[in-house]
Amino acid sequence: MNTSGNNIGALKKAALVKLMIFDVDGILTDGSLHFGADGEFLKTFHVLDGQGIKLLQDAGIITAIISARQSPIVARRAEDLGITHLLQGIHDKKQAFEELIAVLAVEPRHCGFIGDDVIDLPVLSRVGFSASVPNGHIEVKSRVDYITQATGGTGAARELCDFILQAQGKYDQVLTRFLK
Repeated sequence: MNTSGNNIGALKKAALVKLMIFDVDGILTDGSLHFGADGEFLKTFHVLDGQGIKLLQDAGIITAIISARQSPIVARRAEDLGITHLLQGIHDKKQAFEELIAVLAVEPRHCGFIGDDVIDLPVLSRVGFSASVPNGHIEVKSRVDYITQATGGTGAARELCDFILQAQGKYDQVLTRFLK
């Protein structure tokens, strides 16, 4: 596992990513679920994570979400970010992953996945580049290639996106439009 971003093995694996898949609860959010009196629930997303996902897309990397929970809020966020591969209400994440890569014709070694709990292990163990967050479950953190410094919902996805872009030598290229 890597927590510093200096692990050569993690960099080499991230350099091969063509499809990056994100879990939601605990990764794109802090994992908290806020329920209202009418049963509705709210999620909070970090703006840095969204920009990071868009930068990956700008660099030609396909992005996707696989989440065990079904939520119209996540569908809205995915739409806002241009994530067209949204798989929600998925309890067999490995099967969903296999179907997704078959449709996209992407080899597992060219896929990345970031997750935080044991339900994510079947996909984390199948992809070429696996990641988690410092507040993830210990069983997950002990089996991944990279652990972000930021916790879930506080910029962890952005940190991971930047890491992938740097590993692929695309970071400066995607930032050019902001530096004019």
